[in-house]
Amino acid sequence: MKTIIRNATVVNEGKTFNADLLLSKGKIEKISSCINLSRAEAYTEINAEGLHLMPGVIDDQVHFREPGLTYKATILSESSAAVAGGITSYMDMPNTLPNTLTQALLEDKYSIAAKSSLANYSFFMGINKDNLEEALKTDTQTVCGLTDDGLYFNNDEGILANYPDFLEKLFSRSETLIALHSENEFIIKNNTDKYRSIFKDDIPFEFHPIIRSEQACLTATQGVLEIAKKHNNRLHLFHISTLAEANLLTNKIPLPKKRITAEACIHHLWFTDEDYENLGAKIKWNPSVKTKKDKDGLLAALLENRLDIIATDHAPHTLEEKCGNYFKALSGGPLVQHALPAMLELYHQNKISLEKIVEKMCHNVAEIYRIKERGYVREGYFADLTLVNLNSNWKVSPKNILYQCKWSPFENQIFKSKILKTFVNGELVYNNGVFNDSKKGKRLSFSKTR
Repeated sequence: MKTIIRNATVVNEGKTFNADLLLSKGKIEKISSCINLSRAEAYTEINAEGLHLMPGVIDDQVHFREPGLTYKATILSESSAAVAGGITSYMDMPNTLPNTLTQALLEDKYSIAAKSSLANYSFFMGINKDNLEEALKTDTQTVCGLTDDGLYFNNDEGILANYPDFLEKLFSRSETLIALHSENEFIIKNNTDKYRSIFKDDIPFEFHPIIRSEQACLTATQGVLEIAKKHNNRLHLFHISTLAEANLLTNKIPLPKKRITAEACIHHLWFTDEDYENLGAKIKWNPSVKTKKDKDGLLAALLENRLDIIATDHAPHTLEEKCGNYFKALSGGPLVQHALPAMLELYHQNKISLEKIVEKMCHNVAEIYRIKERGYVREGYFADLTLVNLNSNWKVSPKNILYQCKWSPFENQIFKSKILKTFVNGELVYNNGVFNDSKKGKRLSFSKTR
């Protein structure tokens, strides 16, 4: 059945305007100031007067934990939280169990998502020192890219940025997008040893950004950039956490021509090292949440187009796994339900425009990954959309947290904006607290050349 969304305030491609939208067969059939159908046609109508309609958010970095870690989260639970937060497509990391290091295991994850995901999906192929040939078989039209994020490259050391010889081989041969976590493990180890000698196992959490320091990030990113520029391959840098790294990146090249792109994550745009005192392990991420100078600098880099997109790095753990001392508390936290409300809060604080939020969370993700027919409100594109009330205060509490882990670093935060409805491929999958799980998301497809 067709759907008319009437009287919406549409935010798309740098403009905000009033329009009706006609959704049909999973896509946006028409955008017009007024759409009328004959009485003979069956359709539903949604009055969006006073509401803002945006493209669904595309999150290029999540850890949905299935298979193997489903006590933390599942594709169903986290994709449900995602659509409740206005996210209609996601790309999942390979550090599930077993790690996604073969094409067969990669397809197993797609099979799970086809049966359970409420949002559209793609899965990164993992890469380590043993699977280069297997990773290079990855189909660039059906898989978002290659990554080391969350994986162990060699025994207990995992960040590919620390292995320049391997990066040389990878970049010289790969024809797909490579997305990397960039921190220097040697610096981190030295810092860890230093503060462990002082505090034993009870290092205060406020030392996390001192251990996983600006220098650890900057040194690794400088090395990766040097190799990537040499081979002119497609590199995407996950979760940039420092202003110093952002300053290494350019805004002199139009996004479609950039060979190196980068992102900021919600937690690095919201929290600072001052928040460790109250939140402790709940804001322990890798890379670490750092200073106010870094937080403000990352937002400025987004506005200046040095940083290209906003992601979540949604990485749920149980509350038990976030407890204990510095070494026992795991790094990572849940974010997909609250990412867009958090960015809209920055809009209310006059720090970023609605148009720029949509650009960084929707348009540019589609451009970087060359996702087909998504990320925009355009005729002929898939109807991945979210309706938002910008003036509907609500408080984050255990009663409305949808993550399977049942906690959030945003607990007790009052947001001024509320996600009311989310459409995935034209289907109303989230409607003001009610889910429709009768239809599932689709596998994302990509242009061959990236």
